[in-house]
Amino acid sequence: MTHILEFLQKHGTTITIKSGEHLFYQGDTHNSIYVVKSGLLKAYYLSAKGKEHIKSFILADSFIGSLTAAYAGQSSSFSLVSMQPSKLLKIEFNSFNQAGRANVEVASAMIDVLLAFAMKKEKREYELLCLSAEERYRGLLKNSPQLLKMVTQNEIALYLGVTPVGLSRIKKRVTGDGS
Repeated sequence: MTHILEFLQKHGTTITIKSGEHLFYQGDTHNSIYVVKSGLLKAYYLSAKGKEHIKSFILADSFIGSLTAAYAGQSSSFSLVSMQPSKLLKIEFNSFNQAGRANVEVASAMIDVLLAFAMKKEKREYELLCLSAEERYRGLLKNSPQLLKMVTQNEIALYLGVTPVGLSRIKKRVTGDGS
């Protein structure tokens, strides 16, 4: 991780974005990836009918970007918005990719980042496909309790794939109250 951060510090650009500001929208072509230095971002999908589905919340020290857009040159399948004022390191993916091909230390660190991303994605898919909404909520309580204080109940419901009323019922069963 150190080699990637050194590379990003040297070749990337530090940007600051306001709460509610988008880095890119679903359907955009976009050639950059980011490291969140501080703040909170939300990656989300919009269905053809305009229904929002939250892919993930991205906290400090996390990488994010649309690899479909940055690497494959296609349009991004999701949107990325800041939920709090955030500071990010931004780098064009092609520069990052070329550095990885030229420097074994950067390549090794890049592999570690991509493996961590793949494992996070695999875990999220398992949770959505194999766990109940209540089990997903319990996992969120256990693994990311700070997130519950940072986002709205509606966003937690969207992330879990339930309605706000469904989330309220789950919370009552899990915690004994609806708060």
